[in-house]
Amino acid sequence: MSLISTKEMLIKAQEEGYAVPAFNIHNLETIQVVLDAARDLKSPVILAATPSTVKYADENYLLAIIEKASEINNIPLTFHLDHHENVEDIKRIIKLGCKSVMIDASKYEFRKNVEIVKDIVDYAHKYGATVEAELGKLGGVEDDLKVDEKDSFLTDPNEAVEFVKATGVDSLAVAIGTAHGLYKSEPKLDFDRLEKIRSMVDIPLVLHGASGVPYDAVQNAIEKGICKVNIATELKIPFSNAIKEYFNENPNASDPRQYLVPAKKAMYDVVVEKIKMCKSENKVYQCSYNL
Repeated sequence: MSLISTKEMLIKAQEEGYAVPAFNIHNLETIQVVLDAARDLKSPVILAATPSTVKYADENYLLAIIEKASEINNIPLTFHLDHHENVEDIKRIIKLGCKSVMIDASKYEFRKNVEIVKDIVDYAHKYGATVEAELGKLGGVEDDLKVDEKDSFLTDPNEAVEFVKATGVDSLAVAIGTAHGLYKSEPKLDFDRLEKIRSMVDIPLVLHGASGVPYDAVQNAIEKGICKVNIATELKIPFSNAIKEYFNENPNASDPRQYLVPAKKAMYDVVVEKIKMCKSENKVYQCSYNL
């Protein structure tokens, strides 16, 4: 069974006032955890992979695993390229069957960003894939993505209108005060800016850097128009901490079928919490081209 795009998923979330969680995965175990939680809570879900994850796990393995997962899990799910910058890599993985991609050209000035995104949009739409882009720039660190705080800037609502019209992009990641990685202090989200963007742009809006953002702040962002929320760092920490704890208690352990079990349980609990935060629990629907 082929993978689906995120188009129908996000439009439905936008119409019904919840967000589809996009969890960064890295291997079979993290894919299993996310899907177990999503299935248990009857939530649509997006499995996202950064360039370093694709390099680590190989896109062919990831696509094959997630395609099989779409057959055996009765929930809307798909595979999404997260913060990819290499145009040729994106096109190659679309040809392999990926239906949801994010081209991140936010480091470029506005016109160059538009040019790169439009090229990907034109290509992706020929294959039935949807495209997310970013306007504004989040600070922080996620995998190989590093942006100094001084180089970050928030999304301009007027530019957002022009950007969407010029590129034909399907969803837009907006910078409203979040950052990648761990926060040194509680982030202050610019909800007025978000409301203005939402009033001027009709495509789905995406919140990156949600790890560590207070529960009520994320839900407020959803109420004001966000319909996809990205979570990465908050999954990796409990997973790795549980493995460390297991080896502290079992220093002679060597079987991954044993030491990965508590790691999966720790990550599962966080995924459940984030699904509830996104208000996507019990939002499974009959996807017209998947289920």
